[in-house]
Amino acid sequence: MSKRLPLAEYRNGILSGNRAILSRAITLVESSLDSDADLASQLVQEILPKTGNSIRIGITGVPGVGKSTFIESFGKLLVDKGHQVAVLAVDPSSQKTKGSILGDKTRMDQLAADKRAFIRPSPTGTTLGGVSSKTREAMLLCEAAGFDVILIETVGVGQSETAVKGMVDFFLLLMLAGAGDELQGIKKGIMEMADGLFINKAEGKNLLEAKKAKANYSNALHLFPLGENSWSPKVLLGSSLDGLGLEEVWKMISEFESITLERGFWQKNRENQRVNWLNECVQDLLGKAFIADKAVHKLMEDSEIQIKSGELSPIILAKRLTQLFLKSSTHQS
Repeated sequence: MSKRLPLAEYRNGILSGNRAILSRAITLVESSLDSDADLASQLVQEILPKTGNSIRIGITGVPGVGKSTFIESFGKLLVDKGHQVAVLAVDPSSQKTKGSILGDKTRMDQLAADKRAFIRPSPTGTTLGGVSSKTREAMLLCEAAGFDVILIETVGVGQSETAVKGMVDFFLLLMLAGAGDELQGIKKGIMEMADGLFINKAEGKNLLEAKKAKANYSNALHLFPLGENSWSPKVLLGSSLDGLGLEEVWKMISEFESITLERGFWQKNRENQRVNWLNECVQDLLGKAFIADKAVHKLMEDSEIQIKSGELSPIILAKRLTQLFLKSSTHQS
C-alpha cells in the first residue's frame, strides 16, 4: 500500500487538477481501513466548497447493451465540446473472492488516453444498487479537481440499479432492440427512474427493429405519471460505434438541465440527495458500531446454534441484540 499523504497535499493536489493525487485520494476514500476513514472524511469536508459545479449523469443498462462503448464515444464528444469529463465505472465484485476485474479502463482505451478525461474503475464490493459504496465521495473529488461532467457507469445487473439515481442529476437507461420481446425489457421500477432512454446498436439490419422498439418504449413511457420534475422522458436511438444519436443525447440532457433549473427541481433534488447521504452514513456507522460491540458479538456467538437449528427466530434475536446494544451504549456514555 502506498504511503498516505498529508491532508493539505491531497487537498492542494486535487484543487490543482493533479490526476495522480486525485487517483490516490479516491483510493483513500474507498479504503475500508479505520485508520483511513478520518483522513478521508476530513478531505471530503475540505474540498466540499469546490464541488457541485458539474452535471452528474448516471448510465445503466443490462450487460451487453454497450455501456462502455457508449461512454467512450459520448465522452469523446463531450471533451471535443470543451468539457472536462470524469468517468466513474463500477465493476461487479465476486461474491466468493470479493475481487473485481476492473476492466473498464481497457474497454475505453481512447478516452482513457485523452488528457481531458479521467476514468476511474471501482469495485462494487458488497454494495447493492449498481454503484460502489464510495461513488459519491469519488464524484465530489472529481468535481473539486475541475471536471464539469461526471459519468457514472453502473454494473447493469437489472432492477437493482437504484442507488445511482440518488446521486445523479440525469439518469440514462440504455436499451437494446432485436433481443426478443421489446416490452419484456420494460420493468416499471427502472423505467420510472429513467430521465431518458437510448436504444443502442441501431445500425444496419437492426435499425428497423430499433425504430419499432423506440415506438414501443415511447408508448410505454406515456403510461407512467410525470415525476416531481414534470419532465417527460425521451426515447432516442443511435449507434455508439458510429457516433449516431449521441449529439441528440447531449441536447436532451442539456434541455433537462435547463428546464429543471428553471423550475427549481435541480437544486431541490441535490438537497434531498445530501439528506439521504446523511441517513446512509448514519446507518453505516451505527451498523459498524453495532457489530463491533463486545456484548452484541458475544450474544450473537452464543445464539448461533439456536439460529441455525431454527429453535430461535432471527426476529427475536435481532430485538434482543438491539436492546443489548442500546443498553451497552447508555452505560458507555
